Amino acid sequence: MPSIKNPPVADLSALLKGLNEARVQFILVGGLAAVVQGAPVTTFDLDIVPRQSEKNLARLMQFLESVDAYLRRPDDKILKPQQKDLMGGGHVLLATRFGALDILAKIEKDLGYEELLPSSIDIEFKGYKINVLDLETIVAIKRNTTDPEEQYRLKIYETTLRLRDQTPSR
Repeated sequence: MPSIKNPPVADLSALLKGLNEARVQFILVGGLAAVVQGAPVTTFDLDIVPRQSEKNLARLMQFLESVDAYLRRPDDKILKPQQKDLMGGGHVLLATRFGALDILAKIEKDLGYEELLPSSIDIEFKGYKINVLDLETIVAIKRNTTDPEEQYRLKIYETTLRLRDQTPSR
């Protein structure tokens, strides 16, 4: 298992591919969701909101075992996630052999998988369809943030939207 003090190099595409191969239903949110829609930001983790069904969480747990997932903690204790950790409204912050994976039962405004699904778009990735939270919704959610880093990113997301809307369709 990787050391907490020496995290693995991020290979977020391997995490996405693995989640899809495991048939985990999720919505990609956070920085990578903005990146795949053209936002010029850097991110080193994968943020997902999984469907909260028992079968889906069982598939997610199998996937987490396959990537040697453990909880990211401020101490040196290495704890594996439990299925009960994934249920409910909390966030489970994990390290895997492919990098950081944040599993969010709900995001701002108490939005879970079912609430976010209508605001997601399908993106093709290595032969898989990935549900990605649309950039307009990401911007709307981030508008109330007080975190300086998120406020900075919000400006980039808004600029990306404005430029995208000004670009003529082909």
